[in-house]
This record gives sequence, structure tokens and C-alpha cells, in this order.
Amino acid sequence: MLDAPNTSPARFITFEGGEGVGKSTQVKRLQHNLQQRDIEVVRTREPGGTPKAEAIRSFILQGRSESWGPGAEAVLFAAARLDHVNQLIAPNLRKGIWVLSDRFHDSTRAYQGLTGGVDPKLITGLESLALDGHTPDLTILLDMEPEDAFERVAQRAVEDGLELTGDRFEKEELDWHERLRDAFVAIAKAKPDRCVLVSAAQPEDALEAEIWELVSGRFPELQDGPSA
Repeated sequence: MLDAPNTSPARFITFEGGEGVGKSTQVKRLQHNLQQRDIEVVRTREPGGTPKAEAIRSFILQGRSESWGPGAEAVLFAAARLDHVNQLIAPNLRKGIWVLSDRFHDSTRAYQGLTGGVDPKLITGLESLALDGHTPDLTILLDMEPEDAFERVAQRAVEDGLELTGDRFEKEELDWHERLRDAFVAIAKAKPDRCVLVSAAQPEDALEAEIWELVSGRFPELQDGPSA
């Protein structure tokens, strides 16, 4: 006997923001909160999510593409995103499984577009190719002063006994990160129906609660069901 198809609506939620604002932590917490309400969820990230996309991620974050310039990096991100959408995001959404992604196309628009100076027409064209209509239902933009975010990252590294090294983008100067923050704020203002700006300068539990209130208020299917 064939299994009955999953007819519940699948939602695609992305988390965006600068370095060190706590996206990964909050993606995990939202996944947990959804699973507590019997929602099937896949958690992923960009660049990455599939073997091919993870290979591109490693190439970029190690700084091996830096000399190619932001235009070439935008193309690399789009190639990774195309595989990510085709192999992971779209198949799960078709099955009624929610998808949460730590970064998506808005990061390319902020990093390589608004901050890196890549022609908006190229960014838009790459988005059209890679997304193939799979625009997020909701994008949560975590906002925080870059200097405060890096202090938080450094403190956690000390607590965990880790060496603070930083990847290709984390090593940029503070001024660059301030422009990156401005780029994300501009995206939120340009897409108010999809993007919601949330202050990350609050304790993790309070931020989790605010995000849950936002998500549960946005999607009616979460307004009933078992509590966490």
C-alpha cells in the first residue's frame, strides 16, 4: 500500500544577517519549535546544503575566489544555489516538508551586490536562474551592530577554548561589515512583505521567543496544535 501524500502546506523560511548575529543558533531553535508541533522540517545552509554546493562553499570561504572579484563570486554562489534548490529545497517542499535555510539569495544581493558593487542586473538574472520560482515565504533578517556581534563571537570562542580565526568574509574591516549591515536593512525595506528585521542584540531565549511569535503569527497552521 502506498503511503498517503503529505498534504500540509510546506513553508520555506530563510535567515539572513551579518557575521556573528546568531543565525545558526536561531535556525536550530526554530527547527526544534516546529518539530515540537509535529512539523517535518529540513535545516540547511548557504552556500552549501548539497555535496556540490558544499565544495563551492569551501572554495569561497577559504579565500580561493577572492582574487576573481565579487562578480565571479556571485556566479559561484548562484551555481551552488541552483544545485541546492534542485536537489534539496524543491524536492522537500514538494513533499510538504518545511525548509529552514541559514542564508539564501539575499546574502548574494547584500555581499556581492550592494556591498561588492556587482551590477544589479547580473544579480537579478542569477537569482532568476537559481531560484526557479522558489522565493522564501518568510525571511528573518537578524540585525546587530557589527562591533557588538564580533565581541559576542570572541567571547564565545574564549568560553569554548577555541582560536578565533575567521573565514574569507569575517576577516573584512569593520567599515565593510557596517556597509553589509546597511545592505541587509535596505533589502528588508525593499521587500517588507517577505522580510522582517529583528534585533539580534538581545538574549538568545528572548530572540527565540520573538522569532516564534513572528513565525506562528505568519502561518495559520501553527496557531493550533501541541505546545512546545
